[in-house]
Amino acid sequence: MKRSETVDYQIKATWHAVFKMYNQIAAKYDTTQATGFVLLSIAKEGTPSTTIAPLLGMEATSLSRILKNLETKGLIYRKSDEVDKRKVLIFLTPEGVEKRKIAKKVVSGFNKLIVEEIPIEKLSVFFEVMETINKTVDKYKNENL
Repeated sequence: MKRSETVDYQIKATWHAVFKMYNQIAAKYDTTQATGFVLLSIAKEGTPSTTIAPLLGMEATSLSRILKNLETKGLIYRKSDEVDKRKVLIFLTPEGVEKRKIAKKVVSGFNKLIVEEIPIEKLSVFFEVMETINKTVDKYKNENL
């Protein structure tokens, strides 16, 4: 079996193409795809920083760097939770909201194009297959760790 015929190769090659495309577009707005996804993960009512990394499949240290960079650029601010002072919530600044709108437009535009190019029946099968692959990853990991 050729490497290009393996499931992991196809997933990696496709994600790399999407990642590269998002980064090229993000660069036009002086940002990165990772930053865009973080901005998209922050709710209007604030988001605990501890929920963002798992949501994006990111390491906490990587997220820390991105949040610090976003704060330096004036796109986010941190505020202690009113009820639980130990919890820190992340909020978007007005400029962060604008950058978030751009990220949302890019992601929505790409997804719209995918839906135009691939029939919904095939996309449904794709999502089902990806869900099964994720479950299989967990199963394989549990058996081999």
